[in-house]
Amino acid sequence: MKLIKNGTIINEGRSFVGDLLLDGEFIKEIYEGEAPRGNYDEVIDASGCFVLPGVIDDHVHFREPGLTQKADIESESRAAAFGGVTSYFEMPNTVPQTTTLEAWQAKRQLGAEKSHVNYSFFFGATNDNVNDFEQLDTHHVPGIKLFMGSSTGNMLVDKYEALQAIFKKAKELDLPVMTHCEDTEIINRNMQLAKQKWGEDPAVEHHPEIRSEEACYESSCLAVQLAKESGAHLHIAHVTTAKELEFFGKDENITGEAVVAHLMFSDKDYAVKGARIKCNPAVKTAADREALRKALSNGKITVVGTDHAPHQLKDKQGGCAKAASGMPMVQFSLVSMLKLVDEKVISIERLVELMCHNPARLFHISQRGFLRPGYKADVVVVRKGEPWKVTEEVIQSKCKWSPVEGDEFAWKVEQTFCNGRLIYNKGVFDAACRGEELEFRSNS
Repeated sequence: MKLIKNGTIINEGRSFVGDLLLDGEFIKEIYEGEAPRGNYDEVIDASGCFVLPGVIDDHVHFREPGLTQKADIESESRAAAFGGVTSYFEMPNTVPQTTTLEAWQAKRQLGAEKSHVNYSFFFGATNDNVNDFEQLDTHHVPGIKLFMGSSTGNMLVDKYEALQAIFKKAKELDLPVMTHCEDTEIINRNMQLAKQKWGEDPAVEHHPEIRSEEACYESSCLAVQLAKESGAHLHIAHVTTAKELEFFGKDENITGEAVVAHLMFSDKDYAVKGARIKCNPAVKTAADREALRKALSNGKITVVGTDHAPHQLKDKQGGCAKAASGMPMVQFSLVSMLKLVDEKVISIERLVELMCHNPARLFHISQRGFLRPGYKADVVVVRKGEPWKVTEEVIQSKCKWSPVEGDEFAWKVEQTFCNGRLIYNKGVFDAACRGEELEFRSNS
């Protein structure tokens, strides 16, 4: 058995100094104060550290299969472990897309072979695959991913009858529908106008004008309408605007995700970071960022994820038309959010709600997301100390760059335990570690 000693345990709204006992892959006991004396196989001294449940990231793009020049499951799950992320939900816009049962099963096999931490894979909706939903193993799929925006090629679902059918079937199967909400017609019109004004590749500063507040709001409005008509659980991904926040907090079946980039950056940062912070939906105004930050505490935002989306740096060159959208963030999501704790934006207890407890609750993950006896031992130990700088050498993502490269953080991940195994310990990584497939909607 392993004992994590003398740490400040943050769990279920409480903070106390205590010990955490792990027995194999499970949490055996939580002690408020000292554990009984005993012969433990390993003792981790967490004095001066904070002990949290492992982070659950509900939104990543690990690019495998088919786009592995950018990233792969091995490299990005390693980055996750370095960042205290012990579980992730991966998105379907790979090559082939995860929109058939065969592609979904093949990706599950890749996860079993390659993922260092716990994994699951969304099933992607199209205009004509709703009948496949019934054949999914609903205990191993987090939900249906629905792209209601133009950033994802031919995964755009733009037929109203298809949208209605998707929401209706998801309700029948008790599967959440996670949506990317941006109105394609509005974006295309804005891009055409931008090109007339500024040329064929408008500067990246214009990205939030093209992928505008209106584009996000109109699409989210349609998604909310479909959810209310069907009774399905709608989870709107990467909310970016203050205006969209009006949809949340009234109906428990309509929830919102904020991602770290939109909480850390604003349109003023394009001047320094350029296309490195270009993502869809766009990083918007400082006022939108402030509204999103407030929504972390007032119940409007339920979950914080990353939308981790690596590209080769050569593909991030150019402006609104040419530079690829997306950025790698999974390794630095927890330390970024801990910076917001230092800035009094949220409490550390609320951080754990948003990044650990709420993803587990919302998606009905079995035995994870909390520090509880009998739960899987997914645990992260973090320490605040001397500032350190993000350099290329510390970046684990295959693309070897980050939008926070050059930035300083006071917090560090000291240890990451995944299913009771010490996968990361102060820079030392256990490459032989393999995660488990997440289980959903189960009483076991």
